[in-house]
Amino acid sequence: MSALVLALIAGAVVGLALGALGGGGSVLAVPALIYLLGFTPAAATTASLIIVTATSLTALYAHARTGNVRWRAGALFAAAGLLPAAAAGAAASRLPQPVLTASFAGVAAVAAVGMLRPSRAVSPATGGARPARAAGAGAGLGALTGLLGVGGGFLAVPALVTVLTFEMQAAVGTSLLVISANSLASLATRGATTAGVHWAVVGPFTGAAILGAWDGKRLAARVTGGLLKRTFAVVLLAVAAFMLADAVV
Repeated sequence: MSALVLALIAGAVVGLALGALGGGGSVLAVPALIYLLGFTPAAATTASLIIVTATSLTALYAHARTGNVRWRAGALFAAAGLLPAAAAGAAASRLPQPVLTASFAGVAAVAAVGMLRPSRAVSPATGGARPARAAGAGAGLGALTGLLGVGGGFLAVPALVTVLTFEMQAAVGTSLLVISANSLASLATRGATTAGVHWAVVGPFTGAAILGAWDGKRLAARVTGGLLKRTFAVVLLAVAAFMLADAVV
């Protein structure tokens, strides 16, 4: 099967997961780029950032139109992560490939376990968030985005709900602003690696992901959220186990 066809299929699956779950789909982008399309871990994290940025900006526009983005709070949360994202992005190309792969496997496993845990009811926003906690969460998310090339929606949404006490719809919409800002900051420090990006593969992958995200929204309306999350979590655990084994062997 040609690289173009594989890129289109992988992009559609990533976008479908993002659209259906509101986060987490980008975690599949890096392993797809490595094991299906032959990218090195460093090149895959850079390409994933490009895919995540384009998809997140598109989704951000859609959420902004429905009023689900809290611009001021999101900008402050994102600002805390800009420097960590840039620093981690610059450091990623210097880390050994097995370290990057093992780190990514660990993050994927954490995301999967989080999806398998029962959802807890969240009360509406009360404005009682602590600035220090918000800054710490924003910085940690920025570092994760820069280092591993993941959007971090699976971590950003819970952080916005628990730390900033957002209702779920506002958390999903605002997380896209945070993800977009962190991804752009990380890409800005990856000049050497972005110059070697295989655009003939990354371009179709990104386009398919954007289109797949719209289909994912329609899928979410037909299938229960719990079933979608459990299915995705099982796939993610399998991917994490495979990547960890590949890193240590």
